Amino acid sequence: MKKIGILSDTHGLLRPEITEILRSCDCILHAGDVNKEALLDQLRWLGNLYVVRGNNDRDWAENLSRTLRFTIEGVSFFMVHNKKDVDWELGDTNVVIFGHTHKYYEKIIDGRLWLNPGSCGPRRFNQEITMAVMTVDNGTYQVERLDITP
Repeated sequence: MKKIGILSDTHGLLRPEITEILRSCDCILHAGDVNKEALLDQLRWLGNLYVVRGNNDRDWAENLSRTLRFTIEGVSFFMVHNKKDVDWELGDTNVVIFGHTHKYYEKIIDGRLWLNPGSCGPRRFNQEITMAVMTVDNGTYQVERLDITP
């Protein structure tokens, strides 16, 4: 069993509340708009990191992939920053992770989970500050939305 911290759109801000949550995670998924390479270095110290490039990730992020496919504990993931860039040939993908809108979204569509953890970076337009934590084990998963109060 593995615990996964899922975040997006940090825009250069890694809040202490988020760091505390991620300390208990085995893996971290970041769906783009990191904005600062130093933030990725902080995340790498906390756990195994999977990250995709967002539309605001500039030259420093040129080596980051725009999409990733990977499997953790038998659960197959596809991750991209903007949902419109999803590869619609998803095959046996169980979970699609995306960001960009800064709004939490969690819905089962065609038997797979579509999850946007929202944004846990700087507050924008009075939107909520959110992320997700997922537990995966032997091909099954459970997801929990976390609302962050700075």
